[in-house]
Amino acid sequence: MIAFGFVFIHPFADGNGRIHRYLIHHMLFARGFSEKGLVFPVSAVILERMNEYREVLESFSSPGLDLIDWTPTPDHNVKIKNETIDIYRFFNATKHAEFLYDCVLQTIDKNLPEEIDYLLKYDEMKNFIDNTFDMPGKTVSLLITFLNQGKGKLSKRALSKEFANLTTKEVELIQETYETIFNK
Repeated sequence: MIAFGFVFIHPFADGNGRIHRYLIHHMLFARGFSEKGLVFPVSAVILERMNEYREVLESFSSPGLDLIDWTPTPDHNVKIKNETIDIYRFFNATKHAEFLYDCVLQTIDKNLPEEIDYLLKYDEMKNFIDNTFDMPGKTVSLLITFLNQGKGKLSKRALSKEFANLTTKEVELIQETYETIFNK
């Protein structure tokens, strides 16, 4: 309720959404849901579900617009001309809590396991490249990024620029190994 209440009050011209998501993280920590120093990545899920997030926000804010007397300001903001505290003081946050709960659940059940699986595969691929080729760390990272983008294949541009020194057999070995590791 604190985080959603903050975003509804919208006290700043910019950064309200970021502070709103920070407050969610802070409250999860304050309630013992996450450990100190760990940022539980629920924000990524919220941003993934942006349309649903917007609908949840509008489920409260849209009906209240008729109760607010406002005018636009020259800096593309709004000036509130009447007292609005009673609109926000005891709002029904059921939809907001349910949305956040679903996002936390998705983070635990889907996003974190997928991220851990990816990181394990990334490390395995990096170890293979490190043990097989003599490449700087940045180049290894770039190679894996290009393989991810190309679904296991290096683009013609990457082969002609960043990885022009690789032989055809080396490229085939790298792509076959990527396929083996990432499509287990």
